[in-house]
Amino acid sequence: MTQSHALNYSSYLRLDKILDAQEPRSLANPDGMEHDEMLFIIIHQVFELWFKQILHEVDFAKEQMVVGNIGKVQHVLKRIRSIIKVMVGQVDVIETMTPVEFSAFRDRLDAASGLQSYQFREIEFSLGFKRANVLDRYEESSDIYQQLNKRLNEPSLWDAFIQFVAQRGYAVPEEYLKEISTSEIQSDGAIIDVIEEIYHSDHELTGLCETLIDLDEGLLEWRYRHIKMVQRTIGMKPGTGGSTGAMYLMASLDNPIFPDLWRVRAKL
Repeated sequence: MTQSHALNYSSYLRLDKILDAQEPRSLANPDGMEHDEMLFIIIHQVFELWFKQILHEVDFAKEQMVVGNIGKVQHVLKRIRSIIKVMVGQVDVIETMTPVEFSAFRDRLDAASGLQSYQFREIEFSLGFKRANVLDRYEESSDIYQQLNKRLNEPSLWDAFIQFVAQRGYAVPEEYLKEISTSEIQSDGAIIDVIEEIYHSDHELTGLCETLIDLDEGLLEWRYRHIKMVQRTIGMKPGTGGSTGAMYLMASLDNPIFPDLWRVRAKL
């Protein structure tokens, strides 16, 4: 009769799997592993773990928005903002790696690129920054394609916010309540008018709008730090995996996820 092992710190956290997930490709070097490849792998694995947590929190925030629990929504969105701050801070760690140290193992990344982070695309889709052409990078039969397609066609956090605002009695155009958008959020004068009214009359919803723009600003900050990290490491060279590197990332800085929360400020 076998005895079951008591749960402990290591088994609860599945540290055997986590700590065995780093396999530097430079291990095959005749002269030994490139020292900084381990840092590169771990920092990106940590980013992906944070992405997983953000998706977990966004899904919960949408659920709480549907049932009208604005206090819980605020709490969760502030948690996401805190996670993003941690991620931005982690860029400081990877920036301790010099361009020469990165170049020593960069060729071994082959076609691998941060552009392929499907979890980050899921985050964008789940917030409302949807682009159907993102799916073109994946095989239609793959699990990743199916997951992204699901996110593309389900209500985003912005959709949930608009529905919530309508339930509070604000004059949201009917088309926003009937259709789920599968493209990035387009600025709309009618929505800006609704948000303007909120800022002048509804303290609770104003707080929610400010938390959403905090989240948007945090993601823009993350993008900016990511760009500067890439420029610091490889300059304006093309990125791995055929991406245009910093040039591609720079274009994203002009695309806030919630454009009307920014544009309304010119009217307040």
